[in-house]
Amino acid sequence: MFTRIDALVSSLRAGFAIVFFLWLVALAGCTQEPKPAVESKSALKRVEPGKEFSGFLQDYSKFKPSEKLGGDALTYVNPDKMKSLHRYVAIIVDPVQVYVSTAADPSLIPDSGRGAVAKYFEHALVEAVSDAFPVVDAPGPLVLRLRAALVGIDLGGKVAPLTDPAAVAKPLERAIVLEKVSVEMELVDSETGERIAAAIDKANLGAGAEVGSENFSRIERYNEAKMALDQWAGRVREFLDSEHELTGEDAERADKVYRPYGH
Repeated sequence: MFTRIDALVSSLRAGFAIVFFLWLVALAGCTQEPKPAVESKSALKRVEPGKEFSGFLQDYSKFKPSEKLGGDALTYVNPDKMKSLHRYVAIIVDPVQVYVSTAADPSLIPDSGRGAVAKYFEHALVEAVSDAFPVVDAPGPLVLRLRAALVGIDLGGKVAPLTDPAAVAKPLERAIVLEKVSVEMELVDSETGERIAAAIDKANLGAGAEVGSENFSRIERYNEAKMALDQWAGRVREFLDSEHELTGEDAERADKVYRPYGH
């Protein structure tokens, strides 16, 4: 006969099963891999109206016109000889930041297009500096960190249909224009964050350059954009070379510690 005690035991078992099930659900939720954050359009950086610089660099007060880069380029080099570029033996290249022109509507510039431009310029920077410094992933003694931003990308017209065989990616709805872009960059100590050198390059290299696809680097019609980004990266290298001169004991020390590709 089913007694009250039997009913109580049955009820307790059912309650325990429910609690155990809920505990498993909670545990599963805690152990799931976190989803990567998606950067919204509101997170796009924009040059403030009336501002000469983007604000990407924390300090603009010590820049001076550069005779070596020419044009409207501005540079800064740490005056402390113990913190000069030629004492460093490796470099980290950070992801490139992108700032939208004051006149552009950031909400109309797709994340995918901005990301494609930033990724290509990061690649160009790595290519430009890698034979001067081994490119590494982790901070350490005598390791530089290269921070760079493309400033002033603008919004162009609607993108015409792509007929190029390499155009496997969906074209952007509106083109990204690089005509008035400038570059702000700095080299900092990877451990202390202290600025070692910096440059602001206002060279107008992007005349006619626009990006209309996520994979623009493979599409002939966007060669002007690739060339402009490559040239900006080349000027970063030019600046680095102008300050990175090894002589005497410094050259001998660099030869001893230089280990390309970790060998």
